Amino acid sequence: MAILDLIARLTDSRIDVSMIEDDLMDFFIRLEQHAIDDPEPVFALLRRLRPVVVVKSFVLVTLHVDVQDVLVHDQVFGVPYGPKMRVVTGGPDFFLGMANTPDYERDVAHMRSVIRRTDITESIVPFVATEAERIVGGANGRLELVSQLTLPLPTRMICNYFGCVPDSVPDLAAWASTIFQYLFTDLTDDPAVDTAARAASAHVRDWLDRTIAGEKARPSTSDSVLSRCLKLQTAGLPGMDDLSIRDNLLGILVGAIPTTSKCCVQALDELFKRPDMLAAAQQAAMANDDPTLARYVFEALRFHPNNPGVFRIALEDYVLGKGTAHATNIPVGATVLAATQSAMFDEAVVDAPNEFRIDRPDYAYMFFGAGLHSCFGQYINRVQIPGILKPLLQRKNLRRAPGASGQLTMAGPYPSSLSVEFDPA
Repeated sequence: MAILDLIARLTDSRIDVSMIEDDLMDFFIRLEQHAIDDPEPVFALLRRLRPVVVVKSFVLVTLHVDVQDVLVHDQVFGVPYGPKMRVVTGGPDFFLGMANTPDYERDVAHMRSVIRRTDITESIVPFVATEAERIVGGANGRLELVSQLTLPLPTRMICNYFGCVPDSVPDLAAWASTIFQYLFTDLTDDPAVDTAARAASAHVRDWLDRTIAGEKARPSTSDSVLSRCLKLQTAGLPGMDDLSIRDNLLGILVGAIPTTSKCCVQALDELFKRPDMLAAAQQAAMANDDPTLARYVFEALRFHPNNPGVFRIALEDYVLGKGTAHATNIPVGATVLAATQSAMFDEAVVDAPNEFRIDRPDYAYMFFGAGLHSCFGQYINRVQIPGILKPLLQRKNLRRAPGASGQLTMAGPYPSSLSVEFDPA
């Protein structure tokens, strides 16, 4: 069903949601598969008419306050990723798929002790700046963003930081993307995606197993994340055996690579659509005004974020929007899509949401979620995403490449290509 037709039928007060639930279900599925480039017109309509839509066993939540409600009440709305996480690890769960259990607290605490905020300025920012400049500087005025910059750079960064040298950077980036799709965007449980993810997971597990064994046999002198994990293991901390270390590294790697690439590409694409904003972002980049540059990049990303929302499972009956005109009972077992993209355009919270403005407060942005399962690497990505784009934005006459190559192309949930040109330095 065409999206405009769906909007028209939703607007018709005579239409009950149950009469078009199959069409809405199709919308949900295609939305999660990123087959709709601009769902905001539908979100805007739903925020006004039906802020919480229940269709069969699915629930779509569109208002900022209700999205926050879903995300922060982890005891009511649990994450659905556990079963697939166990397929990826080949056994135990990764903490992203856990409830707020002692194991969750232990694993998160361990990983926060080895992935430190101080590392961002001391090692991550310099690495990203050096690598991004090397790639852009060697491009001779033309760059295919995905394959040459936004996928290989975060892959190299996270591997360098973790102390895990990949057998092949392109292979690892592809495996991480396949696993991420399986975990977070494969709403229909496509058998082909399942098969590809199982194979990719086996490759990554094998590589990490060999890397951990090699580090233990021949310890390096580097202060890497892996070496820090092994020091915790030597100290006898529970949950720091080889398999647990591997699974934690695997989970963070998968979350770090494809999402970073996607955010970089889609933010630049949105800046290209707004020449004045592109020029202002370039001015900030050239002035080395990193805080202002980040504001331009993340405001651009608000118009085309990494995903339209995140999924949760209702663990009990719950009234969402209690005390309001749109109060809705969410039945236990329902799959809930908390539409963070819609929340970032909610007029009740975000001033003039359709305008491009860099003076917005942090709470207007929901890229990193909220609550127990907010993005583990959000503080890294707050600097890494603008940092990857900075050398490119510093180039004069930055523009789309002519023809189809200069347009954003998607392959499933990910950007596959976007070529740019600029004046060589």
